Amino acid sequence: MSITGPTPPNRFKQRLATGEQQIGLWTVLANGYTAEILAGCGYDWLLIDAEHGPNDLRSVLEQLQGIAAAATVLGGRAAELSQPVVRLPHGDPALIKQYLEIGVRNLLVPMVDTAQQAAELVRAVRYPPRGQRGMGSGLGRSSRWGRWTDYVLTSDDNVCLLVQVETRTALDNIEAIAATDGVDGVLLGPADLAADMGYPEQRTHPEVIAAIDRGVETLRRIGTPAGIMLTDIAAAQEWLRRGVAFAGVGVDSTLLIRAADDLLTRFRQQTPAAEAVGTY
Repeated sequence: MSITGPTPPNRFKQRLATGEQQIGLWTVLANGYTAEILAGCGYDWLLIDAEHGPNDLRSVLEQLQGIAAAATVLGGRAAELSQPVVRLPHGDPALIKQYLEIGVRNLLVPMVDTAQQAAELVRAVRYPPRGQRGMGSGLGRSSRWGRWTDYVLTSDDNVCLLVQVETRTALDNIEAIAATDGVDGVLLGPADLAADMGYPEQRTHPEVIAAIDRGVETLRRIGTPAGIMLTDIAAAQEWLRRGVAFAGVGVDSTLLIRAADDLLTRFRQQTPAAEAVGTY
């Protein structure tokens, strides 16, 4: 007998709406095995990066499955799992539809500069008559092939749309972007913003910090959750103190490199020179 039932609520979206701060980790290694390992670490969310990481529809699916599988390690305690967020390479409605159908419920779309762009993205994630998403969920993992019997009816409550503000134009329009009905959160991108302001690779330039601060304050004033991605621990903690609701605080590839480098450095410093142990 087929097991059917209601669609489980999107905990990431729920917690975002209540203002609860959530700590995330960026994953760019594009591997389901890695995603399953990271899902058990305790981060509130994992960002699967299909913009700058070597990901496509199938590799993202593999990682979604890996994250879901981690629940078995936790004794079925799915509530303790990291929630997957997928950053798309762009906001094409056809691409959005495909990612939604493989079960993505939290989408991050980069380079959103205007409220019109934001409104078009909202239409892409919503079913008619409020949007333009095609009625194909019964064929896909999104509704667990029809086993989540109310998927279409509850989709607006469970699909979370995050947009990235990464340019001066976007900052000028941030209030209108954030006020767009259906936008659940806005992530400010320090790296691209710094470059657009004329300070490439200077994310901590005073003008860049001031611009981000204005953006965060605007979002707080109108009640839209603000997010940020930084690998500097002190800086991330400071932005959380200033009211950022969701923060990416590390990248899996960087963590791997640092740990491997640190381990090798310890042995290089402690191991006697090659001639001392004998070379022939």
